[in-house]
Amino acid sequence: MKRKGYYFDALQILLKNIPAMISFAVILIFALAAIFAPLITSYDPNKQVLAQRLLHPSAAHIFGTDEFGRDIFTRCIFGCRISLSVGLVSQAISCVIGFTLGICAGFFGKKTDDIISFFIQAFSSFPFILMAMALMYALGSGIVNLYISLGILSWANTAKLIRGTAIQFKKKEYIDACRIDGGSNFRIIMKHLLPNCIPMLIVAATLGIPEAILSEASLSYLGLGVQSPTASWGSMIAGSQTFIRTHTYYSLFPGICIIITVIAFNMLGDGLRDALDPKLR
Repeated sequence: MKRKGYYFDALQILLKNIPAMISFAVILIFALAAIFAPLITSYDPNKQVLAQRLLHPSAAHIFGTDEFGRDIFTRCIFGCRISLSVGLVSQAISCVIGFTLGICAGFFGKKTDDIISFFIQAFSSFPFILMAMALMYALGSGIVNLYISLGILSWANTAKLIRGTAIQFKKKEYIDACRIDGGSNFRIIMKHLLPNCIPMLIVAATLGIPEAILSEASLSYLGLGVQSPTASWGSMIAGSQTFIRTHTYYSLFPGICIIITVIAFNMLGDGLRDALDPKLR
């Protein structure tokens, strides 16, 4: 009951945070647009119509067309699927890895903590995008490899948070009582530590999604992410650089989509942090 009250209070605080709720509405609109993309537009995102190449925004093509005559609005909507899926899947992988290693480091301590902390510092020291480029070059381009690369490279910050939480809560009296009662380490972790880590996992994932979206756009721009003809905001910007002076709209609209999505997730993440962290209440 106490934990239910905690989440109810957090929800009340979040609902009063106007910027966070506006951001949530924006993210929901993008998510619905990605899910129902075939119902929103009648154009095929990959169909080339060379007779209609590089058309300026009009009633027929509200965002214009690209160098192959493909509707940019349609490709932005379908590109939303790529960006959101990369953000969600990569952060799910990151949270699993970060929680597992963070719990092991904080709960077991000693040599386990030393080894895991070394890897946390190592992963935090190298430039993220360079590591992602190297890993994508080794694995090869493609959406699945993008999930894996961004997921296994972004766990360090999550592990730091979980490690600190595990160190704090493993000293609580109810943890000692559980041990005396015959509770195994696995039971203590899953029943007592995991529930206390969920708020931080939610915040870490929400703040990590925009980083993953930007990383996907950067890698796709460099040709290491999603490959043509699959619609991706990053690959669309990469394809538009030749026409940036004469057809500015081509790069403008996918760029705006990236900016809006990243800002919305960051603001929602800040709102969730304020609502779920008792120290900030």
